[in-house]
Amino acid sequence: MSQASASSATVVIYSGGMDSFTVLHRALREGRDVHALSFDYGQRHARELEVARRVCRELTVPHQVVDIRVIHGLIDNSALTDADRRMPDGDYDADNLADTVVPNRNMMLLSMAIAKAVNIGAGRVDYGAHGGDHVLYPDCRPEFVEAMNAVAGIANFEPVEIHTPYLRRTKAEILAGGLAMGLDYADTWTCYLGESLACGRCGSCRERLAAFAANGIDDPLGYSYRPEPVADAPSEGEHDV
Repeated sequence: MSQASASSATVVIYSGGMDSFTVLHRALREGRDVHALSFDYGQRHARELEVARRVCRELTVPHQVVDIRVIHGLIDNSALTDADRRMPDGDYDADNLADTVVPNRNMMLLSMAIAKAVNIGAGRVDYGAHGGDHVLYPDCRPEFVEAMNAVAGIANFEPVEIHTPYLRRTKAEILAGGLAMGLDYADTWTCYLGESLACGRCGSCRERLAAFAANGIDDPLGYSYRPEPVADAPSEGEHDV
């Protein structure tokens, strides 16, 4: 990689979900030399990874899926990594969705993405933490990102910036920004279950449907059940696209 391309390179942690899909396209719109990185850590389905592969292939974006299933026994105490556990339903709330927390997930994934960035000479890692995750996931909160950014600045000879453009935005605002870019969210998967249709009952589905409702449009994905969502209204101020 040349010095010029290295200076514009970024590693995007890309799950195949709508948040990382928006982050990926945002980095491309910035003219970044994007390298997409996905992880198979033994999650209970591979639908998101399949979507991620297809999208990157269509965009001709370099894409690496890292198989880290060997660590599954370290993080299997979660409904997202143990298919025998019941997936909780309902809106995002610390009381009813705590079972979906995967221990230390983002610290591990960010560490590997930083290693990838150093390896290819990229100065940035992008990931899609957002304000709606703060109530439930400690490793999506601003203080975690700030601490990891500090570590990323000293852990290698060349510092790497952790870039979280939607850290203080709602999912509705992320969606609004993506729609302004003309993105097609049929090219994403959000449901915690890997069935032919999204379930419409898990917290992830409900948050997604609320974001679409807040933007006044229908979600292009098919659902086996569509609740009447409470719209996740954007906060005041301009959308940061």
